[in-house]
Amino acid sequence: MSRKQHHFKGAEVSCCVKYFLFGFNIIFWLLGAAFLSIGLWAWAEKAMLSNISSITDLGGFDPVWLFIVVGGVMFILGFAGCIGALRENTFLLKFFSVFLGLIFFLELTAGILAFVFKDWIKDQLNFFINNNVKAYRDDIDLQNLIDFAQEYWSCCGAHGPNDWNLNIYFNCTDSNPSRERCGVPFSCCVKDPAEDVLNTQCGYDVRLQGELDQQKYIYTKGCVGQFEKWLQDNLIIVAGIFVGIALLQIFGICLAQNLVSDIRAVKANW
Repeated sequence: MSRKQHHFKGAEVSCCVKYFLFGFNIIFWLLGAAFLSIGLWAWAEKAMLSNISSITDLGGFDPVWLFIVVGGVMFILGFAGCIGALRENTFLLKFFSVFLGLIFFLELTAGILAFVFKDWIKDQLNFFINNNVKAYRDDIDLQNLIDFAQEYWSCCGAHGPNDWNLNIYFNCTDSNPSRERCGVPFSCCVKDPAEDVLNTQCGYDVRLQGELDQQKYIYTKGCVGQFEKWLQDNLIIVAGIFVGIALLQIFGICLAQNLVSDIRAVKANW
């Protein structure tokens, strides 16, 4: 009997499991390659390789790193799962399942810790946002991320518009020569549906006015509070996404372990 068919005293490798796991991982691998390519392209565009000091600058969060790290992990796991399933390589399949299990455990641990240390997480979120406010003009990707968050959640700063005093361009000190002094980014502005052209100067000098007057032109609620409100309003959807991701990970681990068991059973009958 042909060895490729793996029929040895009734033991055989399930073709369904093998090729389903291969297909599962090929999608995972291609997504990882896409994320990694985008991250590396953006990294090269910002000439980080010619300025090593920018790599160690942690003043603000750089979204490029998110693409590189997530894409890299997905690429490696997807590659190991694809080759492991196709070549029936137990080492790669074990690597895939153990690494995926470790990620699942870390996600579960992070979820439990986030629930237990809610106040600490909130303080860290405040610190994170304030650091990014300081570095707003230092990185175009960071700037776009902050603008998106403020527009999406209809907020301004971590706790309010005055958080923009932390930025050297927007602070209200008398020594600040910037035209944006005592202002806020355009993403804090309340949008006028009648305006077809985006007014990027809508936030100029707005913090020189009283709080009631500010409300006519900009969002006065902080992004931390708005984010918490969004989580509460969309708790079922957010929980569903996390449960779905967890189930996919468990499913991938089970497929890999099932295939490893089949391969071992076949080898035991050689």
